Amino acid sequence: MITSKSNQKVKRVRRLLDSSKERKERKLFVVEGKRLVKEAPAEWVEELYVSESFYTFGKTDLSPYKTVEVLKDDVFKSLSDTVHPQGILAVVKQPEYLLKGLREGDTNETCTILLLDDIQDPGNLGTMFRTAEAAGVSGIIMSNGCADIFNPKAIRSTMGSIYRVPFIVDELVPAIENLKMDGFCVYGAALEEAVPFREVEYPLHRAIVIGNEGKGISTSVLNSVSERIKIPMKGKVESLNAAVSCAVLLFYLEGIQ
Repeated sequence: MITSKSNQKVKRVRRLLDSSKERKERKLFVVEGKRLVKEAPAEWVEELYVSESFYTFGKTDLSPYKTVEVLKDDVFKSLSDTVHPQGILAVVKQPEYLLKGLREGDTNETCTILLLDDIQDPGNLGTMFRTAEAAGVSGIIMSNGCADIFNPKAIRSTMGSIYRVPFIVDELVPAIENLKMDGFCVYGAALEEAVPFREVEYPLHRAIVIGNEGKGISTSVLNSVSERIKIPMKGKVESLNAAVSCAVLLFYLEGIQ
């Protein structure tokens, strides 16, 4: 049993929680809570950490995991991001995908790709992953300027979708050009020079770009899209939260499949 917060394993987990650079270099991230740990593919889990109380009273089968460490309750709490820790967290391998792997199935089937341009809020980013899964999106492409999807807040917001939605981080302009060459029409959610989204006839292969929470889609990316679309609004509201806009557009596309 690990009894000290100064233990080297505890320190390594803490660095993964606190540092995007550490996560990127080690290609690992941390998930906390029974649901997120249970949904993680067992082969992705490198290490499992449980509190002494969880180990004693948790009634959870830990046999699928190759490495299980038991921590004193106060040591575990020092690693927890939550007010009431559930007593279980895992160090998980980051999945790796290719751009071509985001598009699956027959060429005659519907395929929707979500592109995210410099989304800054980890909660928004995680929510978009969850929304993308619910709407049946085939994959996500994030710009290099997006928040780290492996940030603990982003991971919690995905509610497990991080395990099931393929994604890559890439320069969006070349990615858009590649999608076009593959027969995709790429639509950018914008306010200026845009067509109401319900007036567009979407092809089977389509991609939607959602921009930064404050600045929208960057100029270079916006100039690369096939067409600009907008969500008409009443009252004095000028725009919606990026995650809300994402949900409106994706679920509309899902409804016309």
